[in-house]
Amino acid sequence: MPDTPTSPKSGGRLSLMENLLGLLRIRIIRGVNLAVRDVRSSDPYVVVKMGKQKLKTRVIKKDVNPVWNEDLTLSVSDPNLPIKLTVYDHDTFSKDDKMGYAEFDIKAFMEALKMNLKNLPSGTTITRMLPARQNCLAEESCVVWKDGKVVQDIYLRLRNVECGEVEVQLQWINLPNSKG
Repeated sequence: MPDTPTSPKSGGRLSLMENLLGLLRIRIIRGVNLAVRDVRSSDPYVVVKMGKQKLKTRVIKKDVNPVWNEDLTLSVSDPNLPIKLTVYDHDTFSKDDKMGYAEFDIKAFMEALKMNLKNLPSGTTITRMLPARQNCLAEESCVVWKDGKVVQDIYLRLRNVECGEVEVQLQWINLPNSKG
């Protein structure tokens, strides 16, 4: 039987939509003091993975303090899956070099969303997370109410590298008919 849109085999897409909570917009803001992987600098870009999803930013040439300000959007079905962010140095003639990675979870962010908050003053802190050995936080991260939305700013310390941090911001996008 051929795999057509009506055959049971292709039901995977439908079941993904059934479990979809919503979309997570991750703004990759900037890198700070990233490692040098070329002669005097690096050509960094960021890859974000959650489950089987993989997204990447554009390459910024010759900059160890790049500003991407780029939005990457993940579909969230399982909020318990960690998000892995890896920074690479783009090389033209050889394999791209890793410049460190960081993992973070969105549990506190999702809990804040479930509170269904409304009409709070912009800037109100909902919850905060402190840096610890188990997480990659470079400093305290707060989930805040900002302009009618739940937002989280995160400063991630990269692991498996001599230096570097990446600043990201999380924001939720509700979808009609989603479970979020």
